[in-house]
Amino acid sequence: MKYFISICFAVLLAFTGSIFAEDTISPGKNTQILRYKFRQGETISVQVSHRALTETTINGTTQHVETATDSTKSWKITHVDKDGRATLKHLVDHVKMMSRAGGMETVRWDSDGSKAPPDGYGGVQLGLGKPLSELTIDSCGRVINRKDFFPSPPSNTGDLMVVPLPDEPVAIGTTWTVPDTIFVDIPGSTGKSVRTRLRYQVTKLKKDRAVIKVDTTVLTPVHDPQTESRLLERIWSGEIVFGIDCGRIISRSVSVDRRVIGFHGPASSIRYKASREEELVSD
Repeated sequence: MKYFISICFAVLLAFTGSIFAEDTISPGKNTQILRYKFRQGETISVQVSHRALTETTINGTTQHVETATDSTKSWKITHVDKDGRATLKHLVDHVKMMSRAGGMETVRWDSDGSKAPPDGYGGVQLGLGKPLSELTIDSCGRVINRKDFFPSPPSNTGDLMVVPLPDEPVAIGTTWTVPDTIFVDIPGSTGKSVRTRLRYQVTKLKKDRAVIKVDTTVLTPVHDPQTESRLLERIWSGEIVFGIDCGRIISRSVSVDRRVIGFHGPASSIRYKASREEELVSD
């Protein structure tokens, strides 16, 4: 349940690392420059749909937990300088949540309704309509500065909310990578830092949009099933559609379906299957 409640706020993971381009553009290729374009005073809204199923088996007993969140989040652009660096405030305006565990009653809550939030959902209500964080990013999506106004766990989609873009023009096949480090909290220990790499590749390129594939690779060797089980929610892959003319993400679709055996003894297993869809709300 704690994971479910954090979904709405686990966004905008700060990116301060380097973008490593892997391809050299050959002469004659159709190329495009990808850049974020923001206007001071505008508000960008996105509809987000998140679905997850966790299936846990211990000593022959299996439990299913389903969660669903539909939300509307916004970026309010408060300042844009002459070099295209933008300062934005991130908000969650509306949320509709559901959780269902085997043998228990389904819990639902809609922030637009008149009912008070169920136990454990109060923190979500407190943050609605208020700035959760403020970021300054350059036109390639690098985070220059960040302030968090509410506690925000790392992005649970593995991918970064502000998708990094390369400095150089891209063509079909262009790839770039971004290093990241995930801190895995393991009960009874000090935890472990796990190095990962996000890899982006342009698969389609038109005059007005680029389709970008993204996947995650774990670089740190992980031999402990308990640690591996804690990484399930962070190893995603999917597709991003970037609007070249409008200079923003039009849509994003990512998913994960992974299973770990032996995370809680030899007769245990855990499966995590989830999807996240984002769609830009037209002005």
